[in-house]
Amino acid sequence: MRNTSFFLFITLFLNLTAVAQQPDPTAPDHWDASWIGPCNTSLKRYGVFLFRKEFTLSDKPQSFIVHLSADNRYQLFVNGKSVILGPQRADPAHWRYETIDLAPFLQNGKNVLAAWVWNQGEQAAWAQLSQQTGLLIQGHSKTEAVVNTNHSWRVIENMAYTPLANVNHIVGPFDQVFAQRYPWGWEQPTFADEQWLPACETERPVPFDSAEKASRKLTPRNIPLLEERQQRFARIRRADGIKVNMAFLEGNEAINIPTWSTVTLLIDQDSLTTAYPELLVSGGRGAKITATYAEALFDTKSGQKGNRNDVTNKRIRGDYDVFLLDGEAKRLYRPLWYRTFRYVELTIENHQNPLTIHDYSSRFTAYPFVEKASFFSSDSSLASMWRVGWRTARLCANETYMDCPYYEQLQYIGDTRIQALISLYVSGDDRLMRNAIQQFADSQIPEGLTSSRYPSNVHQVIPPFSLFWITMIHDYWMHRRDDAFVKSYLNQIQEVVQFYEKYVNKQGMLDKMPYWNFVDWPNEWPWKGQEELSGIPAGALDGNSAILTLQYVLALRQAAALLTAYGEKTEAIRYAQLANKLSQDTYQLCWDSSRQQLADTPAKTEYSQHANVLAVLADAIPKVQQAALLQRIVADKTIIQCTIYYRFYLNQAFLKAGLGSQYIGMLTPWKQMLSLGLTTFAERPEPTRSDCHAWSASPVYDFLATVCGIKPAAPGFRRVRVNPQLGSLTWVSGSVSHSLGLIEVKFSQKNGVLTADIKLPATLTGELVWNNKRVKLHDGSQHLVVK
Repeated sequence: MRNTSFFLFITLFLNLTAVAQQPDPTAPDHWDASWIGPCNTSLKRYGVFLFRKEFTLSDKPQSFIVHLSADNRYQLFVNGKSVILGPQRADPAHWRYETIDLAPFLQNGKNVLAAWVWNQGEQAAWAQLSQQTGLLIQGHSKTEAVVNTNHSWRVIENMAYTPLANVNHIVGPFDQVFAQRYPWGWEQPTFADEQWLPACETERPVPFDSAEKASRKLTPRNIPLLEERQQRFARIRRADGIKVNMAFLEGNEAINIPTWSTVTLLIDQDSLTTAYPELLVSGGRGAKITATYAEALFDTKSGQKGNRNDVTNKRIRGDYDVFLLDGEAKRLYRPLWYRTFRYVELTIENHQNPLTIHDYSSRFTAYPFVEKASFFSSDSSLASMWRVGWRTARLCANETYMDCPYYEQLQYIGDTRIQALISLYVSGDDRLMRNAIQQFADSQIPEGLTSSRYPSNVHQVIPPFSLFWITMIHDYWMHRRDDAFVKSYLNQIQEVVQFYEKYVNKQGMLDKMPYWNFVDWPNEWPWKGQEELSGIPAGALDGNSAILTLQYVLALRQAAALLTAYGEKTEAIRYAQLANKLSQDTYQLCWDSSRQQLADTPAKTEYSQHANVLAVLADAIPKVQQAALLQRIVADKTIIQCTIYYRFYLNQAFLKAGLGSQYIGMLTPWKQMLSLGLTTFAERPEPTRSDCHAWSASPVYDFLATVCGIKPAAPGFRRVRVNPQLGSLTWVSGSVSHSLGLIEVKFSQKNGVLTADIKLPATLTGELVWNNKRVKLHDGSQHLVVK
């Protein structure tokens, strides 16, 4: 919630973020400022606290650099203008601070810095770690030291906010705002703060590289500020109690709410989004406005979502904010945290005072990925799949990657591995991937495993996800020339491997494993109300799981490649030998010669696509048998099927076995989601909880890596292999973001003859592969015809 001056200036935000995205010129030599907070109150509880600092400058400065952070969140205003939100989400041992030049917003004479700091307290989002409420600002030099946080700052608690513990408690509290309690205009230079109390200095800042022990250590932000831009709602689908024109949604016409009435507006964004809704109102003292947010509507009888475009006989069900009006003019209400929605229902309960709603819109926010890659083909429906997949990937990326933006907002390794590949191919931006790899490394427990999701204040360990963390590092190694970064994780990779090695049994498979050995969400492995029993295959609880063992084999082979690359050949050889033994023993124990499939356990009572997919990816199945095996498991509907998540690995197995041309024919689950009106891809087949789930965006990667066939042929993407898999398509064109520039391709096929136009960035070379023929590629443009 902000006053009207904020509403006028917020449009400057995109221009301002560029200032803060510049690298920290130098980290502070030492921290002279103090963490500050309110005095005589618990710093662990929920609260929204307002801080102000007045100071005088003799001249408008050319530069005025400050470093700043807060716990949990902050927004900084300079002379009434919104400048920056933060800090980047992390953990106390790696607490992030931002660096920004405030000079563009300062003036000679009186200046005011104002910041709100929000601590979610006991109701904190699971992804929000915290030490205690605090604000920290330090000037970079003696000139800027006038704004250092200390007891000269003033503070007050904003008593307008009450947290709402909604059903979706994992993402933290929603807002109930009492406008009469709000100190309107608090961020403006003209506001009188004489009644505010001096802040208390609560702790000394400690930099990350300090040997001093501290519960919270500071390190610079390592990703850019989030994108934020205004967007309008598309349609009003229902209006009860009032007639509303389209001009209202366009921002060109206000609506007047009758006295003693209840009005309900069902508003459709037309596609799922992540945004800060903004509601501008006047009057209506004592009125109550409830904003309910949902990915989809639910049928009043069946309770199912059905087609996401339909609203007939459907109702909204979701989390909500409540605004209690004070009757004054031009009040702007904006939640403290962004909301995820396609539909918003405004319920307006007005009483005896006139109420005017001037405008309702939102400001989109997400990690600022730029879509540099492209994909087009002879099948126009794939364009929709690309667009929806990229939207899915974007909404699942914020200050971390996230599994889903509505329900959890947690960075899981299983989801992140797929997301990171999409990011690399489409945007070329690897900063969020690097951050994720580091955060998972930071989460490692003494036993050697990483947390399954991080940052998170609710601890969870999924051992297979630790193996996918190794896979993520292997992915990064193949796509980026960054030896120092990759090499820094070799010891932790070996600790994950060694954890698993303790559970290798005499039969040559993994014994019973601790923690939650989640694999996928097929109907046969449902949620059972307890993590350790849900989404797991046969053998996960009592040992000898082919799936778990073969994923370990795959990770061993990838770890061996990394160790070999960095000179640790002795251990690499041992890993390779262990992988060979485990894969051979698993094959001998679990291969069913009568079915010509790999069973999930030596007991051969359960069969899944998953075990056979991993057998191909880990080369536990002889190469000459891999293609036929994969054809059998997709034809056999009696075995457990891969759902949307694990179909990524099914598709990778098909490509590895030389069956990549069948990929286009395997997109039925995504086509079904599009037919149901989804504007992002879901967590699993219907009925699904989440309508937007990161792991389901994999076609965006596969259109480029499989269909266009663009993959690294050497670590660091130093060479490229282009092996197109057009399948039923007559032509495709695409481009991939490479660290040297765009890789651009265009293919057409007729009667087995491929016509190719390929353009590689300067100094990049490689090969084109088609029908087992290999043609060398040079940098620059080339036109080829291959029979």
